[in-house]
Amino acid sequence: MKLLLLDAGHCLGLGLIRAAGTRADLELNAVESDRIGADDIRASQADVVIVPPFARPADSAPAEVMAHAEAVEQVLAACIETGTPLVWCVADQMFEQGGEGLLDEDEVPSPIDTALRRVIATGDRIRAELPNHLIVRLGPLFGPEGRDAWLPTLIERLLAGEEVRAAEDVILCPTSVDAVAMALIGMLQQQRCGAGAWGAYHLAGTEPISTYAFVSVVRTQLITRLEGLGETVAAGPLKALTLNAGTPLRRVLNCRRVLDTFGVHQKPWRLELSRLMDDWIAQRASGSSRPDSI
Repeated sequence: MKLLLLDAGHCLGLGLIRAAGTRADLELNAVESDRIGADDIRASQADVVIVPPFARPADSAPAEVMAHAEAVEQVLAACIETGTPLVWCVADQMFEQGGEGLLDEDEVPSPIDTALRRVIATGDRIRAELPNHLIVRLGPLFGPEGRDAWLPTLIERLLAGEEVRAAEDVILCPTSVDAVAMALIGMLQQQRCGAGAWGAYHLAGTEPISTYAFVSVVRTQLITRLEGLGETVAAGPLKALTLNAGTPLRRVLNCRRVLDTFGVHQKPWRLELSRLMDDWIAQRASGSSRPDSI
C-alpha cells in the first residue's frame, strides 16, 4: 500500500514515517507541503492521502485556520479527481464547547468561532463529495519530535526554569503520536482488505485529565528521572489557570466505534508518556539528546 503523507514535519507525520519504516507492506511518500494537486497523486501512485491535524485551532489566528481549511479542500479536489481515499486528522478543539459526557463520532462539532466553522464546512464537503474518507478526530497529541509534539517544548521550558501555565478546568485525553500512527496504518490495511468502513472515528488516550494535571505529571516524571541520573533539577514552576466559569470544559472523545470496527484500543497515555520519558533519559545519558526531540 502506497501512502502520500502531507506536512511531513508535523509530529504525526514523523510518527507515521517511523511506523511505516518498520513494515515491508507499506511505501510512504512524505512531502513537506500541505497542498497537492491531482498530478502529484498520480505521480506518487498513492493509494491513500493523509493530512495531519491542525493543532489547537481554537488558540490560533483565524487566518491560519482558514488557510488550513483551504489547503484541505485543495487536497480534497485532487482526491476526487483521482478517486483516491483521503484521511484527514482533526483536533479535538473543534468541539469548542466540549460536552458533559462522551463526545460520540456521529456528533458533528458546532463551534461558534467563525474560523472553526470554516473547518467544519470543509468536513461537510469531504463527507458529501468523497465517500472513501476517514475523518479521525484526535485528542491533544504528544510525541518525541516534530511540530506540535508538545513534550519537547514543555521539557525545554521546564529545564530552562520557565513558568508553565496550564488550565485546570479543561479536561481532555492526551494522545500518543506513535499510538495514532499505528492505529491509522492498521485501519488503512483493513480498508484495503475490503472493510469498507469509511466515515468519522475518534482516537484518544485513556483517562481524562486536566491540562494542568498532565503537565504536572510530566514535570514530576522529568524531575524523578533526572535525579535518578544524579542531576540537580530546578524545574520551572507550574501555574494553574481557570478558563471557564463554573463547570469545567470536557473534551472526552468516545472511541468505541474505532474499537468495534477496527479492533483499535486506546493506548493509556501514562504508559506512552513513561516510554517516551525513558527514551529521552536514555538519550540524555548517552549524550545524544537534542533540544527539539525527546
